[in-house]
Amino acid sequence: MTNTTPSIIIADDHPLLLKGLNDFLVEKNYNILGSGNDGREAYNLITQKKPDIAILDIQMPFMSGLEIAQKCKDNAIETKIVLITLHKEKELYQKAQELNIFGYILKEFALEEIENCIKTVTSGAPFFSNRIKELIGVSIVDDNELDLLTPSEKKILKLIAKDKTNKEIASQLFISYRTVEKHRSNIITKLNIEPKTNSLLIWAKENHKKLL
Repeated sequence: MTNTTPSIIIADDHPLLLKGLNDFLVEKNYNILGSGNDGREAYNLITQKKPDIAILDIQMPFMSGLEIAQKCKDNAIETKIVLITLHKEKELYQKAQELNIFGYILKEFALEEIENCIKTVTSGAPFFSNRIKELIGVSIVDDNELDLLTPSEKKILKLIAKDKTNKEIASQLFISYRTVEKHRSNIITKLNIEPKTNSLLIWAKENHKKLL
């Protein structure tokens, strides 16, 4: 896959939105392999054309964008899924994270964000719209924020993502329990995570790929 022209399929059950997105991407010289009007057509296009990226409406007849992503994951299909959504629910966003979806953008900002999204996804990194982050109050870290952490804090974050307790982390890293707690507190402050029960654990699991 080249950095400039990834192959793409798009699917949306709203003809005007589909045409608008298709025309926009064609005008920008993207390699569009096909478009579908529902989830079944979208999944068939993915299996037949094996595009680098599939840009899908999250809610479509026959199969939703999330169901397509689940099938792709189950069948080890390498197409990177980008979801366009009208929905601002935290649950859907978290579900998208669990399915290793590569992009998640709001419909109202789709044309504004789609090029940046395609560029980011093509480089192998996920693109989760900051607009969604603002609306649902989820802390999505970018790599620059991770640079704020010390090597020790990163090590601790990786162990938190593996469900290790403070006691286990202290024992594994040969440091005191209190030092682990201090590090945890610093990580929460630096990454601007809500100081709620388990919020750091949830964050670490959501972003574990960036810690590798």
